[in-house]
Amino acid sequence: MKVYFAADHAGFELKNELIHFVRDTLGHEVEDCGAFENNPADDYPDIISVAARKLSSDAAEGIESFAVVVGASGQGEAMCANRFKGVRCALYYGKAAKSQVDIKGVELDMISSSREHNNANALSLGARFISQREAEEIIRRWLSVPFSGDERHVRRIQKIDERSA
Repeated sequence: MKVYFAADHAGFELKNELIHFVRDTLGHEVEDCGAFENNPADDYPDIISVAARKLSSDAAEGIESFAVVVGASGQGEAMCANRFKGVRCALYYGKAAKSQVDIKGVELDMISSSREHNNANALSLGARFISQREAEEIIRRWLSVPFSGDERHVRRIQKIDERSA
């Protein structure tokens, strides 16, 4: 499985640690899409769009791949990534204060539901809100959760894709 990584200056250090973790510990192929230096004057859209464009291209070709983008809060990075067709970027910057339950009564968390229900193929992390250890555990879990394939979720994702054409 291929995982693209991108971060601005605020997520630069965490991104570099996560690349090693995903490649060396989890055994996935990774591609660093930048930033390649810690430059406080960089602009996240320039960097995040590189990873999002690659992920979008893979999605169009039916190639399963993922992206992890990192910024201060992850908000802008998620917004940028979600502008690309076929990219479904979930945002994570810490554990929710309240748990959620799906229609079957199963307790879910944001990470699992982003994969099971939304088939998220990109994950945006807020580096100023989570530790490296927490980010590693989130990515480990996120990459291991499959999309449920339930008809209602497939239908909803198709509607998203139709509206982003």
